[in-house]
Amino acid sequence: MHIGRAAVFAIALALAGGAQAALVQVAAGQSIGAAIKTAKAGDTVQVEAGRYDEHLVIDKPLVLLGVGRPVVSGGLRDDVIRIRSADVTVKGFVVRDSGTDLNLPNAGIYIEPGSDRVVVQQCELVFNLFGIWLERSADARLVDNVITGRRDLQSTMRGNGIQVYNTLNSQVIGNQISFTRDGIYVDYSRHALFRGNRIHHVRYGTHYMNTNDSVWENNESYANRGGLALMEVRRLQVRHNKAWDNEDHGIMLRTIQDSVIENNVVANNGRGFFIYDAEFNTVRNNLVIRNRVGVHLSAGSSNNQVDGNDFIANQEQIKFVASRDTEWGKAKGNYWSNYGGWDQNNDGAGDLAYEANDVVDRLNWQYPLIKLLLTSPAVQTLRFVARQFPLLRAPSIVDKHPRMRPWTPDWSKWNDK
Repeated sequence: MHIGRAAVFAIALALAGGAQAALVQVAAGQSIGAAIKTAKAGDTVQVEAGRYDEHLVIDKPLVLLGVGRPVVSGGLRDDVIRIRSADVTVKGFVVRDSGTDLNLPNAGIYIEPGSDRVVVQQCELVFNLFGIWLERSADARLVDNVITGRRDLQSTMRGNGIQVYNTLNSQVIGNQISFTRDGIYVDYSRHALFRGNRIHHVRYGTHYMNTNDSVWENNESYANRGGLALMEVRRLQVRHNKAWDNEDHGIMLRTIQDSVIENNVVANNGRGFFIYDAEFNTVRNNLVIRNRVGVHLSAGSSNNQVDGNDFIANQEQIKFVASRDTEWGKAKGNYWSNYGGWDQNNDGAGDLAYEANDVVDRLNWQYPLIKLLLTSPAVQTLRFVARQFPLLRAPSIVDKHPRMRPWTPDWSKWNDK
């Protein structure tokens, strides 16, 4: 029988109308897994408040929506929710009680390879080994989740809050992460965005490697062993982050190139910046305040533009390991709170070059009362003599035009951090 074009078009319209997304509702006491099996691609499975002791596998595109914070518990085994389809959204759940096998993706939510365009939003992931495990997918969005790890386990036995491996265009935005091993662990990914995350009481706030062409901005990392650890990468934008009260470093830049690190605050860390084997980067307009060491610089790291930063009240402004001087402040000088020079022509820049960690600086940190004499002729003479005799001088960071006033107008609020 011959069917005309008009008839074919009418049949197509009818099929499309019948394929509209449906709402599948799950009441307390019912099974979410059974509802997922019943649902068709594109449907929304809406789950009412209650406790659901089951492991979920989402193998088709759909929206899993919690109303009233329903709890899904994995009973302390395996992963709790496993996503193995593209175009899945999970929103509004408490997900808890995964297994504890570090050799497996025992996570609150495990996103299998190939599950592109997944969204996990406004969920609480508690008492899981890993919070969210994302692997070999594209265009995922992990947004506004709260992840709290296994506080009953030692740090090395915990999983990471968010694990991102071999992904493209991932977005990790507005999450709060605590008491995991590392807050956000990232490896072998590209074009990722990490924005507005708050991470505390973990080993490393960020353990980040081999992920080029990405952005870290407006994140806060505090009370950890280390803040942001950015390693073996190129072309990063690292801006407007705050790293404070971390035991070791605020921001680590290790084997990093062609990146911009700007407008960050590192305060009251063991080391504000730890810069190792870092070349051809721009480090500008950062506030480095009240750290034990302001910047630990080693393994080369001499071909960087370092301008417009404020180094305030660090116990040791620069720990410098090199065989020759490195000049900073070529475009515009940096501010050094222990600079003892003067500005006779009132142009805002010191008339004498600043040299980090000369003999006077070392005396200053060994005998704090010497600060009262920093502008005295005797101390300035000692500094001058040390510069003239190489035996008294070690290679240094040199800022030929140091600023007389800080660039950052509101730095004093970090005094109590």
